[in-house]
Amino acid sequence: MNYPDLCMVIDGERVTGGGRRTHRVLNPATGDALGELPLADAADLDRALETAQRGFRIWRDSTPQQRSAVLQGAARLMLERQEELARIATMEEGKTLAETRIEVLMNVGLFNFYAGETFRNYGRTLVRPAGMRATVTKEPVGPVAAFSPWNFPLGNPGRKLGAPIAAGCSVILKSAEETPASAIGVLQCLLDAGLPKEVAQAVFGVPDEVSRHLLGSPIIRKLSFTGSTVVGKHLIKLATEDMKRTTMELGGHGPVLVFDDVDVDQVLDTMVASKYRNAGQVCVSPTRFIVQEDIFERFRTGFAERAGRIVVGDGLDTSTQMGPMANPRRPDAMERLIGDAKAKGARLHAGGERIGNRGFFFAPSVLSEVPLDAAIMNEEPFGPVVMINPFGSEESMIAEANRLPYGLAAYAWTQDARRQRRLAREVETGMLGINTSMIGGADAPFGGVKWSGHGSEDGPEGVEACLVTKAVHEG
Repeated sequence: MNYPDLCMVIDGERVTGGGRRTHRVLNPATGDALGELPLADAADLDRALETAQRGFRIWRDSTPQQRSAVLQGAARLMLERQEELARIATMEEGKTLAETRIEVLMNVGLFNFYAGETFRNYGRTLVRPAGMRATVTKEPVGPVAAFSPWNFPLGNPGRKLGAPIAAGCSVILKSAEETPASAIGVLQCLLDAGLPKEVAQAVFGVPDEVSRHLLGSPIIRKLSFTGSTVVGKHLIKLATEDMKRTTMELGGHGPVLVFDDVDVDQVLDTMVASKYRNAGQVCVSPTRFIVQEDIFERFRTGFAERAGRIVVGDGLDTSTQMGPMANPRRPDAMERLIGDAKAKGARLHAGGERIGNRGFFFAPSVLSEVPLDAAIMNEEPFGPVVMINPFGSEESMIAEANRLPYGLAAYAWTQDARRQRRLAREVETGMLGINTSMIGGADAPFGGVKWSGHGSEDGPEGVEACLVTKAVHEG
C-alpha cells in the first residue's frame, strides 16, 4: 500500500503546505523518507484553540446516546480498516504487523467500553431537611490538550481521544511527528462516525512551541500527556501557571521479581516475548530482572538463548518477531547504555550491537551482574535490553524493586500465596502483574506513581479524569 499524504486536521479541514515548515517522516526499517509532515505555526494553533472552544460548547451538551454512537461507530470503522491502519503504523514505527493489528483491537475495545461509560457518569443527591436540596454532578472539564508519543502510534491517540469524547470534552491532539498518519487514521474514524468536526482535531509541530502555545491559552482546561519524565515535569510546570488539570503517564523502569519456586521455563517463555515486544520501546516493558540466587544462572542462560533466537527484521515481513527501533536516536542510546554497563563490569550474554547498515535495527540484548551505579540501572533504556541480577532474600528483592523513583509497572513470579499478597502491598507501582505479563485492559486503570506520573487512563478512571465535580445546594 502507498503511504498517505500527510496533513493536520483543524476544524475538519486537512491542512497541508502553504509554506509551512515540514518534518520528514522516516521508515525505521529502511531509513528512507515516507513523507513530509506540515508543522503548525502560531496562526494554526490559534485556529485550533478557537475551534476547540466552539467544539466544547457543542459537545458538552451532547447526550450519552450521541457520544456512545460516535464511539461505537468509530470502533466499527477501525475494525473495518484494521489492515490499512496496521500497515501504516508498522511503516511509521517499525513494530510488527501482528503488534499493530493488536493495537487496532485495543482501540476497538477501549472505544466500545467508553461508549458504555457515557451512560455511567453518575452524580448523587444528598440527604437534606425538607425544603432543601443538594446534588453532586459531574461535568466535562473543558477543552483538552493531549500529547501522545510514537511507541504506540494507534493506541496512544486512541487513549487521548476516547476518554475526553466520552466525557463531553473537545480535544486538540498533538501526536508524535514520527507517526502522524497513524494518529490521523484514528481521528478520521471518529469524524467518519459522526463526531462534529469542531470537537477533535490534530496538530503537529515543534514540540516545545506547540506545548507552550496550547498550555499558555486559558481555553485549554486539561493536559493529558504520555512520554518521558523529563518532558512531563516541564509540561506540568507550564500547566500549573493556569491551574490546568493534568493526567501524566510518564517513564518507567519495570522491575521483575522472580522467586525460586517458579517454573523457570514458563516464566522465560512469557517474559522474553513481553520484553522484546516493540523492541522494548514500551513504557511498561519488563527491564530489571531481580532473580533469586538459586535459579539465577539457569534463568540468565535461558533468557540469553531465547533472545538469540528472535527473528529481527522489517515489521511488514510476517516472519519477523521484532522490528527495528523507531528512530535513529534509540540505537545510539542502546550503544551508550550498554557500553557504560560493560565498562562498569556488567557481563553481556546476547546482542549489544546494531544489525545491518540500513534502518534502525538493534539486536535483542541481555546483561547480567550489572552494578547499580551503571546508567542503565537508573535510566529507562526504552529498548531491547534486559538486566538480570541475583538476589538472596525477598526483602532485598523488594528493596531493589522500590529503589528507583519510578513506579509505573512491576511484575512478580512466585507460587507462594502469602508472598503474593505481601508483594501486592509492598511493591511501589501503579500496576503489578503477578504470574502474568498482562497488566492492561479497557476496563482497568493504566497509570503510575512517583516519577511515573499521576492519574489514570482506561477504565472508568480514564473518563473520570476528564470530569469535574460540582456541588449544588438549594434552600
